[in-house]
Amino acid sequence: MDSKQLRHAFTMLIGIIAFGTLGYYFFENMPLFDAFYMTIITISTVGFSEIRPLTHLGRMITVIIIVLGISAGTYTIGIIVRWFVEGELSKIFGRRKLQKQISELKNHFIICGFGRIGRIICSELHDDNIDFVIIEQNVSAIEEIEKGKYLFLEMDATSEEALMAAGIMNARGLVPAVNSDANNVFITLTAKGLRPDIFVLARASEEKNEEKLMKAGATRVVSPYLIGAKRMAQMLKRPTVVDFIDIATMGSHLGLIMEEAKVRANSHLIDKTLIDSHLRQDFGVIIVAIKKMSGDMIFNPMPSEKLEAGDIIVVIGKREDLKRMSEVL
Repeated sequence: MDSKQLRHAFTMLIGIIAFGTLGYYFFENMPLFDAFYMTIITISTVGFSEIRPLTHLGRMITVIIIVLGISAGTYTIGIIVRWFVEGELSKIFGRRKLQKQISELKNHFIICGFGRIGRIICSELHDDNIDFVIIEQNVSAIEEIEKGKYLFLEMDATSEEALMAAGIMNARGLVPAVNSDANNVFITLTAKGLRPDIFVLARASEEKNEEKLMKAGATRVVSPYLIGAKRMAQMLKRPTVVDFIDIATMGSHLGLIMEEAKVRANSHLIDKTLIDSHLRQDFGVIIVAIKKMSGDMIFNPMPSEKLEAGDIIVVIGKREDLKRMSEVL
């Protein structure tokens, strides 16, 4: 609802009060406070007796105040009630719509916390059209989430109810990224209790807490401050290497990115060698590594290396070429 309507309503009420007060003051010779009091009880129609007998002019002023006051008062109250009702209804329907969208998600990520780290994670996932749900309680953070039109739950991420509402049973992974390491540990424990096989990428503010998060069941633990410091050191020692990694992992004006693609069970490339797969010739990609089902990582694989179902290929290439290659795999 437009707030101008409410301002106009209050302006009318103030104008009527001023009209009545000044009318009684000048034409009925009432003290200023008595004139104000007479105006208020007339507008409210509470039925109190007149302060003093009124002249015909005073009664005309009273009639005008009653007619205008009831109209303006009813209009103002209606606007206020509608404002509150519409606001509450929009919140209720908004929450229901969010819950419905979240309940329909499959293979998504759950981001616990929308702080400095959570914001960046959500932005990256959103840019790549990857589904995710945010669990956050902070009011100012929720305002930013709503501006970004992200799916979210205004709940405590450490509770089982919040994780279940976020669809943990159908989720691809969970990211505990709240400011407190203790809460991240608790979120991890709760998530693993609900679904032991869930992938958990946890944030650690302090390096000493990484081990605790691993013991709680986190699959991977990232310490942003430690990584940031090491990256700064690498930029001092090996700036060209860092530039190459940035180009490969974050994209650049060259249009190159590093991506991973899984060899599906129905792929026609199974049991073929890299040279026979023609991946490089057909898609112009550079094969950096192959992660086998056993977990072994083969870096700079030989042309004679065979592809197997479940292998994850790490490649560098143009985004559109990588998309075509993923469809083939």
